[in-house]
Amino acid sequence: MDLGFEVVDLPESDHPTEGEQAPDFTRPLVTSEHWEDASLSELAAESPVLLVFHSMDGSFPATYAWNELTERAFEEHHDVQVVGCSISTPYEHMTLIDDREMDYPLFSDPQNGVAEAYDIVNDLDGMAGISEARPAVFLVDGDLTVQYAWVAAEWPDFPDYDEVAEAVESL
Repeated sequence: MDLGFEVVDLPESDHPTEGEQAPDFTRPLVTSEHWEDASLSELAAESPVLLVFHSMDGSFPATYAWNELTERAFEEHHDVQVVGCSISTPYEHMTLIDDREMDYPLFSDPQNGVAEAYDIVNDLDGMAGISEARPAVFLVDGDLTVQYAWVAAEWPDFPDYDEVAEAVESL
C-alpha cells in the first residue's frame, strides 16, 4: 500500500516518564478569541492537564489527532484540561481552532523550546533548520508530576487513544 509518505524512525528520547516532573513553561495560550501568556503550572493548579504535542497546524497528523481528541471529549467526562502545543503561531492556532470548531486552547511555541525541554524534538526532513515536536501526550497533575506519557517512536505515529482515556479515567 502506498501511503504517500515514508514512515521515519525517530531517535531515542529522554522525555519525562510516569512519576517524573514535567518541565514547566510559559508560552502564548491561544483560544478562538484571544491569546495570552500562560504557564503549564498555572493550568495544572486548576485541574490535571492532558498536554498534547502535535505537528504544524493544518498537517494530516494534527488534524487526525484533534479529530480523535474532540470525538472523545475527555474534559466533558473528567476533571482534566486538554491543551495542545506546537510550533504554529497564535494566528495559525486561531485558524485551526476555528476551522476544526475546537474548544481546546493551544500553546504556541514557534521556536520549539518546549519540545526541547521535553526532549521530543523532530527535525523535519528537507527543511533545514526547522523542527517541531514529535507527537506526544503527557498527563500531568497539579504538582506537574507525569501520570501518563506517550511519545512517538516513528513519524507519523499516534497514541493509543483508548490507553489515553484509561489514564484520564484513572485520575
